Amino acid sequence: MLLLPCSSIPGLNEWLLIRAQQSMVTSIVVVGINRPKAKNAISKNLVKMMYDAVENIKKNNKVRSVILCSLVPGIFCAGADLKERAKMHQSEVGPFVSKARALITELGNLPVPTIAAIDGAALGGGLEMALACDIRIASNTAKMGLVETKLAIIPGAGGTQRLPRVIGVSLAKELIFAARVVDGAEACRLGLVSNSVEQNKSGDAAYLQALELAREINPQGPIAIRMAKLAINQGIEVDLATGLAIEEACYAQVIPTKDRLEGLAAFKEKRRPNFKGE
Repeated sequence: MLLLPCSSIPGLNEWLLIRAQQSMVTSIVVVGINRPKAKNAISKNLVKMMYDAVENIKKNNKVRSVILCSLVPGIFCAGADLKERAKMHQSEVGPFVSKARALITELGNLPVPTIAAIDGAALGGGLEMALACDIRIASNTAKMGLVETKLAIIPGAGGTQRLPRVIGVSLAKELIFAARVVDGAEACRLGLVSNSVEQNKSGDAAYLQALELAREINPQGPIAIRMAKLAINQGIEVDLATGLAIEEACYAQVIPTKDRLEGLAAFKEKRRPNFKGE
């Protein structure tokens, strides 16, 4: 097990657990939210700790994939900490939401694949965090929704932008306008999650599925994975011709790598490649 530098953050073991499962040169970083009394609600302190964790992950070139999950049974993240929010002066709300939005943006900008394992309720800001991940896997009993209009506000950490890009404009409007909550099976049908798995007795079915997927991703060429993510993320925002130019530029980055030569050699020798991210 590899502990990242963010393990030194005060209160980390109480609110946020970071661990890395490492096998040879590959590592899967697991970010587990742990605020059982507050249903993993997003507070000022949690935003700070998660931001620091994301920054440390970004600097660690041994990381191949990241899983965002919960250590609290039955909950992924209930959204903003409304008890803390109620104590904020009106002038504090905007800056706090901006910091939460910045955190979720940085999560989305991580260069390695990110997987949200949703084994419980992901509401409001909790779903917005999951939407910033590349892939979402949910248990069939999980509950998901952007429910902010119930509080006479709107999703403020990217939900109005990411949800339409994931499930389409009309469906996103329907879910946001009605503050509708869907289970994992319905979320899969809508395309909100890529996979819905039956929940197990230990309540971590989505996490185990995410771990299996990360282990499937990690042996592939790490530079190629990063370039593929960059090409997809940037290309989806532009017209096809520009997107193809982005793909060409990203492809050019993998041509001079040692990993590409290792892949060709392994194919010729009929063996498993040993990619080093070089």
